[in-house]
Amino acid sequence: MRSMEAYPTAAMERAMKVQDVMLQAMAKKITWWQAAEILGISDRHMRRWRERYVEEGYNGLLDRRRGKPSRRRVPVATVEKVFALYREKYFDLNVQHFHEKLQAEHGIELSYTWVKQALQGAGLVGRGRKRGAHRKRRERRPLPGMLLHIDGSRHQWFQDERWYDLIVILDDASSEIHYAQLVEEESTVTVMAGLRAVIERKGVFCALYSDRGSHFWLTPKVGAKWIRIG
Repeated sequence: MRSMEAYPTAAMERAMKVQDVMLQAMAKKITWWQAAEILGISDRHMRRWRERYVEEGYNGLLDRRRGKPSRRRVPVATVEKVFALYREKYFDLNVQHFHEKLQAEHGIELSYTWVKQALQGAGLVGRGRKRGAHRKRRERRPLPGMLLHIDGSRHQWFQDERWYDLIVILDDASSEIHYAQLVEEESTVTVMAGLRAVIERKGVFCALYSDRGSHFWLTPKVGAKWIRIG
């Protein structure tokens, strides 16, 4: 058998992709039929892979690529239980807290790294972005009112099918929240309503910091004519 180092990189990447698709099927993000379609294999072939997972445990397919047994093999029933717990009960926890719950409440002793990678592979949590170059932290403004931050966060705040944007306006100097309101959609109208409320209560501010939402920034179209006023 070939060692992991000797196996072609492309084949290893293919095996890891298969793992992720299988994880998504076990997490019920997709059906097994859809998994077979994504991987370009027949339903019969997918059934064989699924049976191999049940027999050999999670990482069974990847282990065959490596040519040596893995210490990370976990019974499929355990994998499916972890996914079900996260999806149905702990979906609002971060991975660290969920990992602690698995050990304390359910007696599932798996490493934090394993849990994180499995949830990421199944598409239940996002993969963290790679850290870029270190940037020096910007100093806060010395006095309130010099700079306000405005931001909108879209989420299912009531844990049902409804989505809302939470618009928050806070002071850079003190982190005091001047305005917070749930709206159906962040837009020019809802943002202006928030700014008006802040100005009426606190007075005019010096500067405003926002993201690059379309209601804050104008992206000129190619060939568009501009009229200069004044």
